[in-house]
Amino acid sequence: MSARVLIACVGNRLRSDDGVGPVVGDLLTARGLPESVVVEEIGIGGIHLVQSLLGREFDALIVVDCADHGRDPGTVMTIDPDVLDVESLTAIEKYDYLADMHYTKPERAFALARALGVLPERFQLVGVQPQDAETLHRGLTPVVDGAVAIAADEVLRIVVELQSGVDSGS
Repeated sequence: MSARVLIACVGNRLRSDDGVGPVVGDLLTARGLPESVVVEEIGIGGIHLVQSLLGREFDALIVVDCADHGRDPGTVMTIDPDVLDVESLTAIEKYDYLADMHYTKPERAFALARALGVLPERFQLVGVQPQDAETLHRGLTPVVDGAVAIAADEVLRIVVELQSGVDSGS
């Protein structure tokens, strides 16, 4: 049986390179994927990621997003995110950390999904180093646009490994 995989494409199409996740998602959808692989545009609200995981069982999660790690713009990275165990926090720390899930960063959504027991054990982030993720502009910078196909290929590489039962590493 094929692994059920959610590809969550995070980003804001109106803030230049911040929209790289959804653009990669468009390319993946156009290429066609197995039925067991779901591509969803998550947008910028972390709660949307958690809601996508609720009520459906996925064996793996691949998040596609811009990721500023100080690399050259357009660099594609495969990252194994660290997820905070919110159970290790005090009640007030837990409240402060999870209080506003609507505008949260993905890390907080990962922590909430883990706390709710819906975060798949296998998940990775395919990130693209942005050149400009702040300017209000529809469309990616040329260097990040040039990385879209590379990021999509990396996502497909991970999907193939998941479908064949091989754990992907970074």
